[in-house]
Amino acid sequence: MDDGWVLKEMGRGKVQLKRIENPTNRQVTFSKRRNGLLKKAFELSILCDAEVALLIFSSSGKVYQFASHDMDRTVAKYRREVGLPDSSNPQFRTMEFWRSEIDELNRSINTLEARLKHLSGEDILALGMRDLKQLERQLKIGVERVRSRKRRIVSDHATLLKRRHKQLQEENSRLHKRVKLKELQDGNISSGLVGENACTMFHQRIVHEEDFHNETGLPL
Repeated sequence: MDDGWVLKEMGRGKVQLKRIENPTNRQVTFSKRRNGLLKKAFELSILCDAEVALLIFSSSGKVYQFASHDMDRTVAKYRREVGLPDSSNPQFRTMEFWRSEIDELNRSINTLEARLKHLSGEDILALGMRDLKQLERQLKIGVERVRSRKRRIVSDHATLLKRRHKQLQEENSRLHKRVKLKELQDGNISSGLVGENACTMFHQRIVHEEDFHNETGLPL
């Protein structure tokens, strides 16, 4: 069983109607078929005196149109014929605006998701050489930005470590000076205590000898 519709074209055999996966080929086919469709619409309006309005939106959201008369008048006429709300109604315009915004957002989301898959190496079999080269350039730019950021982080970290090392050296120097000062102060205090004890002992000896002389009457 065929996966899609089959279209017969003169001199070319059978062509299977399905989505063209290659973006470049798809764009070329769209341009050719779009121009042919616009030409047919113009010919129909001239040959048959028909009121024709044709709107074509590309996959990227770009619009192409043809109208044998005023486009707004033809669209309003169509809406009346099929029983759709009047487009001049403010409420309808608001709904149409938000519907258009939603469609645009959905297209943007689909485009971004496709790009994200391509950047991660997925769904690239349908890409042509031009698209692959563009993807390669984008990846190179991305890799260079990542490397630049890594170098900046390493540089900032090294600078921080140097600053911290300098602070530790300064703190160590201050502590060393404080220890030296403490040792000097302790040494001076010890020397003072030794001298004071010697004077006290000498004074006590003199007093003791004087008391002994007074009691015995012997000379000092």
